Amino acid sequence: MLHPSMRYRCRRSPGFTLVELLIAILIGLFLAAGLVTMVQAMKRTTASQTGLSQLQDNERMGMSLIANAVQSAGYYPNPLVNSASTFFTAYSVAPVVLAASQSLTGSANTTAALGDTITLRYTTAGNDNVLNCAGATSTTQKTWTATFSIDANSNLQCYLYDGTNYTTVQLVNGVTKLEVWYGVQTNGGSLYNSADTYLAAASMTAAYWNAVRSVKIRLTFNNPLHGQPGQSNVGPTVQFTRVITVMNSTGVDT
Repeated sequence: MLHPSMRYRCRRSPGFTLVELLIAILIGLFLAAGLVTMVQAMKRTTASQTGLSQLQDNERMGMSLIANAVQSAGYYPNPLVNSASTFFTAYSVAPVVLAASQSLTGSANTTAALGDTITLRYTTAGNDNVLNCAGATSTTQKTWTATFSIDANSNLQCYLYDGTNYTTVQLVNGVTKLEVWYGVQTNGGSLYNSADTYLAAASMTAAYWNAVRSVKIRLTFNNPLHGQPGQSNVGPTVQFTRVITVMNSTGVDT
């Protein structure tokens, strides 16, 4: 038979008291809340980094595709034998109008908030590896006409004509506006082929289109950081500007 003191110790030994359980639950909830907060912060950081990375990729790709096309404007094979009028005949597909020998033009987008459009053309020989705005080359001689613009879904797009077929190529998304200024050599007597003023398409004359030496492009993108916690000073958009030379129109007059 157990001594009374032993029976008392046996009754007191199993389990935890209600107070102990409540304290344990409170500590667990506190740790869980900290873990959830940490996971959410990591997700926001990852989303921001992914958004910025995508923005930078879109900036580079969009501007590179436009730059490649602008630099090729007016290009045609063997200029020692051929002339621009041979390859660049008069072209009119609303709203784009190009006179004979003209390789570059621009206008305001039909939706004013989307900015401008820019159209250019060039001829590939079929063996010179010149890329079009779709990132493809041609194995035969072909004159490309490419019009860059922004569509209603914030896509930078290229409307491409190969002399037979028209194709719309979606390039990058998240672009809200395309702005274009044309660097023109207004002083025809200048020794150097360099731009002395930049004009919007509305200020360009017929003579100026053949005197474009460079093009300033500004792309406006949606900012992925706008509205994120801790980013109250970040605006809704970010702009990327570049000045691009027209390769066949630069250099020293001879």
